[in-house]
Amino acid sequence: MKKLIRGLLDFQRHTLPSYRATFARLAKGQTPDCLFISCSDSRVVPNLLVSTDPGDLFTVRNVGNLVPTAAINGQPTADRSEAAAIEFSLGFLPIEDVVVCGHSSCGAMKAILAGGAVDGAPNLEKWLAHGTPSLKALRENTQVGVGLPEADRLSQLNVLEQLEHLKTYPIVRDRLAAGTLRLHGWWFDIGAAQVHAYRADLGRFVPIDETEGDRLLTELSDAAEEQSGLRAVQ
Repeated sequence: MKKLIRGLLDFQRHTLPSYRATFARLAKGQTPDCLFISCSDSRVVPNLLVSTDPGDLFTVRNVGNLVPTAAINGQPTADRSEAAAIEFSLGFLPIEDVVVCGHSSCGAMKAILAGGAVDGAPNLEKWLAHGTPSLKALRENTQVGVGLPEADRLSQLNVLEQLEHLKTYPIVRDRLAAGTLRLHGWWFDIGAAQVHAYRADLGRFVPIDETEGDRLLTELSDAAEEQSGLRAVQ
């Protein structure tokens, strides 16, 4: 707590002056364009990784960056908190992109690999069951993450699995069909402080370096122009 209090005081003295206008604007409402789903792990700090300001990201964090599936009627198969965040962000905010971001050395993935049993933590144990489909994918000898430690391979596969889980939500399916939403799989290598993005055309995660970053930006610009053209025709 001492570190938090000192940090708060430092923010008030040195950082807040340059952000007063930002917070004054945000007091009137939020307009984030990205839903960022990541692990609760203290080593993963979304705003730091992507250098964003307050109001830029609508963030959901949980153990293992898991997304419980929805039933056919759209009702979640687990706790409603994450489902509510998905519905609110995609239905009432100008969200155009969803990122699911896993990371290396994930304790949740290690627990799932060990069988998912966590003594003295029944709620955690039940929550980790949502990672079972990811473990199945690993056992099916997929090539994703080959060469990485098994827990890191599972972490990458888990990102892809959660993207599929997102598609079980009617609001996600509808917006994907309308071309107004994009899904992205990211993975953060903590030791290298490097974010990787999944490339479906390559079947693997690749580092987002200058070259890959430029390619992604061009891809997004082309998609935006295409969507703008469709709206104009309509």
